[in-house]
Amino acid sequence: MKKVEIWHNPRCTKSRETLELLKARKLELEVVPYLEEPPSAARLDEVLRLLGVEPRELMRKKEAPYRDLHLDDERRTRKELIQAMVEHPILIERPLVIAGKRAALGRPPERVLQIL
Repeated sequence: MKKVEIWHNPRCTKSRETLELLKARKLELEVVPYLEEPPSAARLDEVLRLLGVEPRELMRKKEAPYRDLHLDDERRTRKELIQAMVEHPILIERPLVIAGKRAALGRPPERVLQIL
């Protein structure tokens, strides 16, 4: 059985629901408290590629750092956006689930079942 990684925020309802969904399937889980342990830029880039999305598509645009850092500026590079997410992990949409070479955003939580 492959290990399943979840980038989890215990204060988020969807994140808690997704974690419970995974636990109910008795999977080997690695729960990553990404707000306290942000991913590296390389890891975040890898996960974005697994998801098949660009950084802004995974950003929480209503968070203060998004506005304060002017991340909506189209001149921002992919590298700059990823670095902003590393430095301000609150910008990363959650929960993210990675299983092998596949990843999914748990919105809705059942979406992650497609990658298991």
